[in-house]
Amino acid sequence: MTEPTASRRTVLCCAAVALAGATAAGCSSSSSSSGGKEEAKSSGPIDLGPAADVPVGGGKVYREQAVVVTQPAAGEYKAFSAKCTHAGCLVNGVVKDQIQCLCHGSRFGIADGAVQDGPAPKPLPAYQVAVQNGNLQVTKG
Repeated sequence: MTEPTASRRTVLCCAAVALAGATAAGCSSSSSSSGGKEEAKSSGPIDLGPAADVPVGGGKVYREQAVVVTQPAAGEYKAFSAKCTHAGCLVNGVVKDQIQCLCHGSRFGIADGAVQDGPAPKPLPAYQVAVQNGNLQVTKG
């Protein structure tokens, strides 16, 4: 089997978006220009919807909440920041037991968020996740 690859158009698009974001944010990952949405601690759990939306052995990216939830084994849910630890791009999906960021090719494990392929320097930060009434509840921080 061949590994999925990004098309030239996807790579150029991601590069343009990354460049525009870096220019606007002044290349600072600690900039408060993001409104603090991703950096702020949550005051309570975020309801992401049905747990059934997350496939066993895979995962789902919740872009608006900047969260990725995986299910490494049936009934075992893990939640991580969807912000890549390399350049801050949002990861784009979960393929073949890996959380993937197409901006620069980083890949992370679905069970622990550990870096499996760089250039990301560290794992994705983990969040608390629970299933209540069939829905995923994630608490950041």
